[in-house]
Amino acid sequence: MAGKKESVAGRAEEILTPIAEAQGVTVYDVEFVKEAGERYLRAYIDKKPGGVTIDDCEAVSRAYSDALDEADFIPEAYILEVSSPGLGRQLKKDRHLAYSIGEEVEIKTYKEVDGSRLFVGILTAFDKDTVTIRAGDDEREITFHRKDTATIKLTLDF
Repeated sequence: MAGKKESVAGRAEEILTPIAEAQGVTVYDVEFVKEAGERYLRAYIDKKPGGVTIDDCEAVSRAYSDALDEADFIPEAYILEVSSPGLGRQLKKDRHLAYSIGEEVEIKTYKEVDGSRLFVGILTAFDKDTVTIRAGDDEREITFHRKDTATIKLTLDF
């Protein structure tokens, strides 16, 4: 079933991308999930600087809903949600990392590294195998193997 969910999300993202660009926002992620017996097609959009507004979400949602109705490729009923990925968002994909270079992130590792499992620093680089942050008062570079990271997310900035 994962293949079907991924293909729905992938096709939905293809439809969303030009709509988002026309509205001046970027596609952060699209997911097709089942929760409490309901299907949800969730589209997360973002905009730099400042983030998305409710008006951005509404404009994208209206155009996206019309385009999805026209494409008619999702056979079951679903609820469409368009929103910001939110503060403290997880960085799961390469494009999330690329979009977040220069931002402060929190990395949790599966096992302790130098006596800790939690690291906070500025995301400076990544590749298919590693993620690098600049951390601490000495601003040292720390590189983690991606397979050893439990989560990578933006820090909450209050």
